[in-house]
Amino acid sequence: MAIPTADSPPLLEVREISKSFFGVPALRNVSLSLRAGEVHAVIGENGAGKSTLMKVLAGVLSPDSGQIRLDGTPVSVDSPQTAFHLGIAMIHQELNLCDNLDIGANIYLGREPTSYWQIDDARIYRNACRHLEAVGLEVSPRTRVDQLTIGKQQLVEIAKAISVDAKLVIMDEPTSSLSQQEATKLFAVIRRLRDQGVAIVYISHRLAEVSELADRVSVLRDGEVAGSIEHDQITHDNMVQLMVGRNISQSYARGHREIAQPMLSVNGLRTELHPAHPLEFEVHAGEIVGLAGLVGAGRTEVLTSLFGVESPISGNISIDGHQVMIANPREAIAAGIALVPEDRKQQGLILEESIRHNVGLTGLKRHRRIGGFANYARELEDTNKMSNELRIKSSGNGQLTKHLSGGNQQKVVLAKWLAMQPRVLLLDEPTRGVDIGAKQEIYRLIEQLAQRGVAILFASSEMEEVLSLSDRVLVMHEGQLTGEIGRDALSEERIMQLATGSDLVQKLELTVAH
Repeated sequence: MAIPTADSPPLLEVREISKSFFGVPALRNVSLSLRAGEVHAVIGENGAGKSTLMKVLAGVLSPDSGQIRLDGTPVSVDSPQTAFHLGIAMIHQELNLCDNLDIGANIYLGREPTSYWQIDDARIYRNACRHLEAVGLEVSPRTRVDQLTIGKQQLVEIAKAISVDAKLVIMDEPTSSLSQQEATKLFAVIRRLRDQGVAIVYISHRLAEVSELADRVSVLRDGEVAGSIEHDQITHDNMVQLMVGRNISQSYARGHREIAQPMLSVNGLRTELHPAHPLEFEVHAGEIVGLAGLVGAGRTEVLTSLFGVESPISGNISIDGHQVMIANPREAIAAGIALVPEDRKQQGLILEESIRHNVGLTGLKRHRRIGGFANYARELEDTNKMSNELRIKSSGNGQLTKHLSGGNQQKVVLAKWLAMQPRVLLLDEPTRGVDIGAKQEIYRLIEQLAQRGVAILFASSEMEEVLSLSDRVLVMHEGQLTGEIGRDALSEERIMQLATGSDLVQKLELTVAH
């Protein structure tokens, strides 16, 4: 199917949509159109209004004003069920599946076909097989969802959308938790849906993906449409300039730092996931060390073991030359170790609490008053300092963290740990789900911390991030440290060679040959 042109009639039109929360505008007179058979990317910085607009289209939120037209006819999308019946399906970043049910039950949940007043299981599984085949997922529809990888669960969501003959599929950060192989498979499915005439709304902070997939890009900034870019004009620089209203360098400005003595030393560390591979490495004061590897390599397990979330089977950990015992996060904190986890919503924040209360969590014990009472004055002082230093955008320190954008939520997680002035900072996917502007601010902060002498160990799936930030890179493959690469020798090819175990295979072949 040919790429739709500007003359193609719109499948869906959004006209002058506005939405406010507690008097704060999230969308201001937003208008855009979506054509059948196109991948239309909607991008913007965190807090630009992307998620709000998509929730309006999906019936999760009602607009304060404006109109939605489908095939030229005004429609009222007053609930997700109404959106579904209109052929609008949204695949959320946090997948909306029931883990305890099988694939077929998930696809037809709430609209199960019946026969003689009973659920027709045979029809469910027969039809589900057809939909799974359409998205290239070769598994039985009787497989429980909790047995699938995130990538396969993503395809189940798409199969669910296909099952209702969706005209429009909205995908919110669909590759944020996928491996490269799973993402490549997802892109093939998206292109196949586009060729069948389905309109795809694609939301992503990964601009390289947008350039690869999108037929058109609309950019939101501060709740308004900053502009649109047609297919042949979609470039990284054009997108960034519309997103932030200014030029932002893609490169990370590295400062001059003195690398001091080893701050974190790990000897013979064995994790529960990969007990056969003891790990040994050091991170010096003032050094930024990247931890690279493919999905399942064991990077997260290393970080959580160092922080005491998962007790290592064996091994020694030393901080500044002194051996420490870390059986739980409390002991890690006492040793001066902080961990910013991969999933900020589930593991990093209490979403129903304010910015102040979240930032104050790590100081509750250290700063408590006589009698065990919380020191609210110190809590407020730390929060004000961190909010200014990290440039957290909010209505005030009393704002609930669930109402912050993703980038600002990530800054609150960082603020919570930085308030304790750690000697070792562990970061797991530090910029996942944040926009390019927030990334640059987080990179600036990491550099400043290293200049103050903090030892930083971070895991990231973004190759550009690893190459830009790292003084050294430790590469893992299936739980084993396969190599260490210094700054001067860093390259994507060298990292991937070690991450895929190519060097191990070559060494094994040489051993067998001799």
